[in-house]
Amino acid sequence: MCGIVGIYLKNEKLKNSLGSLLSKMLINMGSRGPDSAGFAIYKKEEDDKFKYSICINKLNFDDFKKKIHEYTEVELEKNSDHVILKTSTKPSEMLNILKKHFKDVALVGYGKSIEIFKQVGDPSEVVKKFKLDDYSGSHAIGHTRMATESAITTDGSHPYSTGEDECLVHNGSLSNHNNLRRKLKKDGVNFDSENDTEVAAGYISNNLSKKNLKETLKDSLKDLDGFYTFITGTKNGFAVLRDEIACKPAVIAETDDYVAIASEFQAMAHLPEVNNAKIFEPEPGVVYSWGN
Repeated sequence: MCGIVGIYLKNEKLKNSLGSLLSKMLINMGSRGPDSAGFAIYKKEEDDKFKYSICINKLNFDDFKKKIHEYTEVELEKNSDHVILKTSTKPSEMLNILKKHFKDVALVGYGKSIEIFKQVGDPSEVVKKFKLDDYSGSHAIGHTRMATESAITTDGSHPYSTGEDECLVHNGSLSNHNNLRRKLKKDGVNFDSENDTEVAAGYISNNLSKKNLKETLKDSLKDLDGFYTFITGTKNGFAVLRDEIACKPAVIAETDDYVAIASEFQAMAHLPEVNNAKIFEPEPGVVYSWGN
């Protein structure tokens, strides 16, 4: 049992409230996932630079700062044990630098819009640790985890990002993730954990090079075995999908100002004008998308 949440702002006047709205959603889903939590914030692109979300773990920030400047010009913004690295260096080069010279750090995600933060601990503590209330943006997704099939670690936490400005949170379990992982590795997809959700994220990013998000998610219904509710984030918005059995709960609240989704309504009870929202459960096997 895990908790997933997401919010997409239709009204730009709410962008400075995005973090505070999401933080309460995550905290209210703590009962479904007390082991770890994470979130992805999307902001509109301001320039052509890429942002790399990195967990430096136990590496000293000053040591990381000194060493990274040996390889490329960067701007760094520290947030607890995570760093947002901003640079003109393209992913093909930057990912190689990190893999070759920074084996003790973990790349959490990258793109021009996305910033990802995740850590072990109670969701209320994770929210506080990363000062989520202070964040602004256009849309965001988050996750609270109750570990089932892999260790309670930062690498085992959601969201998972395996492509530029893409990420996934998941409530459920996939039964064929080991076979699918092997197939995706042959296509060049890299994995950093044993978590089944990372395999689903890799499946989605791998297929987005050939088809759009809606088609990719529809195809996942036949290619991914198990029970799941997904929220997939992109730079433009997010999409939601429940498998065709739909035993994993989800509820959507939509107003003129925003669309929110959560595993349980209690996560959205604080949202503005939610009592006047259109509230419904996503239908099994149907892709719902906003912004994409």
